[in-house]
Amino acid sequence: MYINEIHILYYFFIGLLGLGVGQLLDWATIRMSNHKPILSKDFYKVYIKDMKLNYKFMYITAIIYVVLLFICGWNLELIKYLLVAPLLVSAFAIDYKEQIIPNRLTLTLFEIGLLFAFIEGTGGLSILIDKLLGLAIGGGIFLIITLLGGLIAGKEAMGFGDVKLMGALGIIFGAYNIVIISILAFLLAAIISIILIVSKKKKSNEYIPFGPFIVIATFLVMFIPEHIMLIALLKIFTLGTYKL
Repeated sequence: MYINEIHILYYFFIGLLGLGVGQLLDWATIRMSNHKPILSKDFYKVYIKDMKLNYKFMYITAIIYVVLLFICGWNLELIKYLLVAPLLVSAFAIDYKEQIIPNRLTLTLFEIGLLFAFIEGTGGLSILIDKLLGLAIGGGIFLIITLLGGLIAGKEAMGFGDVKLMGALGIIFGAYNIVIISILAFLLAAIISIILIVSKKKKSNEYIPFGPFIVIATFLVMFIPEHIMLIALLKIFTLGTYKL
């Protein structure tokens, strides 16, 4: 049996891979939250000995892996996304709980982005330039917002962890997609923040971490084809008046 021209057994095996990666992600998230190295002898002494299955991370990662296989098929993009996806899930969890995005996490994303930028860049110099431009745009937009927020409001509009995360994602996804991710992240943040404030779950002056919105926006770009995403955004910002 085939789904999208891929045998169902491949979905099964990549789902199993996702379960395993999700469990390891539990350890990595705990260590990064506490600013401790992931590769440590504690992994065997503490984690393996008293290991408890984290079904939440396992199921989320497995589902993401299966969906990515369905969308991407077997190609270089799939490998890149399989490496990036767990780190995004970890960034969401840590920023949501601790309101911080660890440098080790963003640095790993940057290293993955840099590696694939040069691999994909062998297909043409324009691809490499696009990735580097994505780095500049992603980090630059959020750096400007952070600095302006400090000058105007006297406090950071968002943390520098968000700036570094967007820079790393910029080199992974390129100039066009990082702009889309930025727009989606701000749109999601505005909608959800209004809902939280109106429902009185958050106060208007209470800090809401921005990292989770970046992560959700990134997954949307990974899952939804470019042309569909562009049409949806045009519909939203023209209040439905845009016509094909």
